[in-house]
Amino acid sequence: MSLVVIGINNRTMPLDLFERFAIQDDGLPKAIADVIARRNVSEAIVLSTCNRLEVYVYAEKFHGAYQDVRDFLTETAGVAPEEFNDYLYAHYEHEAISHLFSVTSGLDSAIVGENQVQHQVKVAWERAREEGACGTVINSAFRRALEVGKRVRTETNVGEDISSISQACVELAQRSLGGFADRKVLVVGAGEVSDGVANSLKDEGASEIYFVNRSFDRAEALANMSGGHALPYEELNEILKEVDVLISATAANSYILNQKQVQEVMSSRAGRELLMVDIAVPRDVDPQVAHLDGVTLIDIDTLWSSHSHTALIGDNKEYVKALTIIQEELNRFLEDQSARQVAPLIAGFRNGAEEIRQAELKRFASQLSDLTDEQRELVESLTQGILGKLLHDPTVSLSEAAGSPRGERLADALRELFNL
Repeated sequence: MSLVVIGINNRTMPLDLFERFAIQDDGLPKAIADVIARRNVSEAIVLSTCNRLEVYVYAEKFHGAYQDVRDFLTETAGVAPEEFNDYLYAHYEHEAISHLFSVTSGLDSAIVGENQVQHQVKVAWERAREEGACGTVINSAFRRALEVGKRVRTETNVGEDISSISQACVELAQRSLGGFADRKVLVVGAGEVSDGVANSLKDEGASEIYFVNRSFDRAEALANMSGGHALPYEELNEILKEVDVLISATAANSYILNQKQVQEVMSSRAGRELLMVDIAVPRDVDPQVAHLDGVTLIDIDTLWSSHSHTALIGDNKEYVKALTIIQEELNRFLEDQSARQVAPLIAGFRNGAEEIRQAELKRFASQLSDLTDEQRELVESLTQGILGKLLHDPTVSLSEAAGSPRGERLADALRELFNL
């Protein structure tokens, strides 16, 4: 059995297709239960963020697990397999662990080094544990992944300039506006991303910030934190007539602003332009809004392309340092796992041999009854020494080969030969 990860991301899949696969936080329990119920899956975690959907499973057969997860994705999005097959990626065994470490460290993010993904990985793991979908293998892999992510952030400067999607979003809006001085900003949504947006806007000196959310209390909490103003969700269209920029990041399953709504808003703005930054997946703003006069619409695709994933790879010293850390941690993790897996087998092998030695001494007890204590100790020492020498080479070979194909062959042979 091995760890397998199968996923899609928004760097390679078109946004209008990718957003159909989005799983919101309240939908995770059902998604996890769906995956874990599949025939070839023993353990499972579903990681769904604004730019990736990955399913981590512990499975006996790779191809069976792949088919199970692909079926899950098909049913989740209501999309035929042939429509997304070319965008699927899969890793297994040590490659799956390496990928998990890279994801948690922010190296596989569209914004390299962004730190929100570490929290998202932690939450995905917690959700899976709550649903009873995790066992020893996945728990140990995700526990180590969070440690690796922390080490990368502590020992490197990857992501030092732009460390989150929220920060990248505000930075892009600032570039488009030429600064936030005398600008009114509306933030729609009150989740983790909106919280980060609020902090970044405050740091950048936005003059007036308004918050709208279906739950007024959550909008009010963000407003109090950043010195802004909370408004009822019903006043969304009205405040949109006044602000210079909208930043939207809700968990809605459909558009909260369609073309007709925005067209009516623009007709009341006396020609003033409106910048709309939609970083929700699925999108909050109908993409047709981009065709309206006076509207500039930036979506998550634009955000990714403005912070190219290739900008921090290759010879970048901090990126290379982070990759080195991940490789070191991967080797250490595999060694630890191999030792844990082979230890019970070696113990069983040695215990079985000791039982045979004891049984033979007992069988000849009557013939050895006239021996002196010194002679008994000699027999004990002699038989233990012979046993130790016989067991030494197989034990060392198995320990050294643990975790490799040769190690698996040796382990299988040992089980077969000694009925372990």
